[in-house]
Amino acid sequence: MGACPYGYDGADARTRAERGTEWAPERDESFGSAHAQYAQLRAENPFPWSEEYGGFWAATTYDDVARITQDDYGFITSVQNVVPHVPRSSRRPPLHFDPPEHTAYRRAIDPVLRRSVVREHEAAFRAAAAELVDRMLDTDDPDAVRDFAAPFVVECFAVFLGVPAERTRHIREIGVRYSFAIQDMDDEVIAECSAELYRIAESVYRDRLSAAAHPDRDLVAGLAAAADDPENHITEQTAIATIRQMIVAGMGAPQASLGSAIVHLARDQGLQQHLRLHPEDLPAAIEELLRLHAPYRVFARTAKHDVEVNGRLVREGEPIALVFPSANRDPEVFDAPDEFVLRRKGNSHLAFGKGAHKCPAATMGRMELLIALQVLLERTTSFEPAGEVVMMNWLEYGPRSVPVRLTPSKGAAEAEA
Repeated sequence: MGACPYGYDGADARTRAERGTEWAPERDESFGSAHAQYAQLRAENPFPWSEEYGGFWAATTYDDVARITQDDYGFITSVQNVVPHVPRSSRRPPLHFDPPEHTAYRRAIDPVLRRSVVREHEAAFRAAAAELVDRMLDTDDPDAVRDFAAPFVVECFAVFLGVPAERTRHIREIGVRYSFAIQDMDDEVIAECSAELYRIAESVYRDRLSAAAHPDRDLVAGLAAAADDPENHITEQTAIATIRQMIVAGMGAPQASLGSAIVHLARDQGLQQHLRLHPEDLPAAIEELLRLHAPYRVFARTAKHDVEVNGRLVREGEPIALVFPSANRDPEVFDAPDEFVLRRKGNSHLAFGKGAHKCPAATMGRMELLIALQVLLERTTSFEPAGEVVMMNWLEYGPRSVPVRLTPSKGAAEAEA
């Protein structure tokens, strides 16, 4: 008998029943506790099967995550793009589409998120950050997520999308409820919030069309122009669905990343003071903070056919969660992976993903982090932990509550007076 054409001769080809559950994500995490679990998995079982959330594989190594995200032939998003699987009546672009369909959406989205366009919003982002930090300084029990990270990314998204901030706050409220409903497997609330998010997206779409903005500088205008192009399959309905999808994606990850960065700096006073004295090092520091505290771990691919990964047979139709926070601390790729190394050589982290579905808003995300941390450092002489950090659950890696104690800088104190 000849060798198996897919190379399964030496692979672990046990069935789901034979595998049993090999790993379960922690339900109640502390800041950093997940990384200890991921390190153990990478050492002992780097590609485990879990019966949680309907059953899924977990890719924990850098090489496996990078390979899967770049293999559009073997792994697709159109069946299941997150773990747990979210019930839906139709696919929502662009995340639920595979190339070449997905490519048409990126052609409409990417120009609006290029560096030159994003930088046009810098002053507004900075003003929002300054206002929020000043409010925190005047608060008896400030929380860096509740009072800063969460409202800041809301304000930034409002500026980028061109809608009033009060509408975007409603978006955030619905988005948070939707996220936790997914984790709780509450189908009724998922359906309710999903419908409301679509109504919001349609309202934003109609309002922005009347602004007659340029397609290369406005998300709605770019999608509307694509919907008018007979050369692709984008319609007005799928353009609105794209807005809805980006509303959710554009808020969760930046909040998680900023919250984690603040926790890290609050716990490392030496690094915090260094960056306050040497703000030119902040961009390099942000890349290392993104590596250490990548927010995504539930984005998934589904095996298009039977395929071997890390010596194990993944059967057609089985989902794989891409555990980016684990991949970014893989010792096979990063020396001293759990340590903060300013200007780390070869820091090819995967915080924004890789391949066709690499985050289109990476430039905007970096700018949000840079401005938020610049302003926080400028307007304080120190900030430190003031209570227990409460983490989000499985959906994203990051804190949902960060009590802090802040000492205002001389300039901030004089402005307050």
